[in-house]
Amino acid sequence: MSEASEHGKPTAAERAPVGIIAGTGFYEIPDLADAEHLTVSTDWGEAHAMTGRWHGRRIVFVPRHGGDHSIPPSAINYRANIAAIGDLGATAILAVSVVGSMVPERGTGSFLLLDDYLEFTAGRDATFFDRPGQVTHIDMTTPYDPSLRAALAAAAEAEGIDVEPTATYVCTNGPRFETPAEIRMYAQMGGSVVGMTGYPEVALAREAGIPYAGIAVVANMAAGMFDGEISHEEVSAALEATKEPLFALLGRAVSAI
Repeated sequence: MSEASEHGKPTAAERAPVGIIAGTGFYEIPDLADAEHLTVSTDWGEAHAMTGRWHGRRIVFVPRHGGDHSIPPSAINYRANIAAIGDLGATAILAVSVVGSMVPERGTGSFLLLDDYLEFTAGRDATFFDRPGQVTHIDMTTPYDPSLRAALAAAAEAEGIDVEPTATYVCTNGPRFETPAEIRMYAQMGGSVVGMTGYPEVALAREAGIPYAGIAVVANMAAGMFDGEISHEEVSAALEATKEPLFALLGRAVSAI
């Protein structure tokens, strides 16, 4: 028995794993030890995950779009992903969302901690409770777990990374980007950043009883917020530049949760 266990506190290796979900540009966890690729069968279909040890902690990693970015936002099996993370024992989820910014002061390369969302998707399987006899209403007053948000904020401070403490995520259906008129509307409604994958993920995690927090990584300014058009090359370059600080932040948070 380890010294930590003798005092009643589980060691990092003994604690339940942390789930990590990431999107565009983030398809693997650097320096993941004992990595194992898994296909998990759930009541809502199959999910592909990777498990291993990272910063002394077991994690379950799910790349939303697949390892080769082959799954568009509206076709992601969000229910299978969340169910698989729960089935693999994770008791917390840290989600990374690649976004466009509607906040002029938070440009490309910025990090923002999500605390609310607006949803504009269509046709997605957005609940686990859609079968006869399963009428269940989940409270969403606090969609992103405060304790996990605090862990991310503390990790950012320890790493010297500037993170906006609050942000409202606007989820659109994709895969197209938004129009300037849509962005003006979302901004007037209180949106801070816009993406295509944050919903129904956040709501499904709440239904599954798994605490969930999201960090937004700005890959570009949203349409109409700058002169010109959004280019894949610029987005890719921006994401590459954020990898080192993002994984430093996540690694510290994972070890502390």
